[in-house]
Amino acid sequence: MAKQLQFVMLLDCYGALLTQHQRNVMELYYCEDLSLAEIGQPLGITRQGVRAMIKRTEAILLNYEEKLGAAEKTAGLRECFQRISQAAQSIPDEELRRIINEQTEKGRELL
Repeated sequence: MAKQLQFVMLLDCYGALLTQHQRNVMELYYCEDLSLAEIGQPLGITRQGVRAMIKRTEAILLNYEEKLGAAEKTAGLRECFQRISQAAQSIPDEELRRIINEQTEKGRELL
């Protein structure tokens, strides 16, 4: 499951850098949870061809992450926003707590 989540996050960060065909195959496999045969049949690709494309594209995504680190930074920012929101719950000033929660939610949306 962790590997699947990792590639969903990498697709979210770097999907626009892939070809349309690569992105479609990866989304069908990782997001729609289709089998290799279910992906290949409508595209006219063998199961082995689909698997090879997925493996090549996984390597591309991992290379982007190694060089750019955007997915790791995004995950870190999400964690920071979560901690800020949790810490804000102990603030007695209701208006200040509302403002902090509102701003952390805006920050999450920007990610």
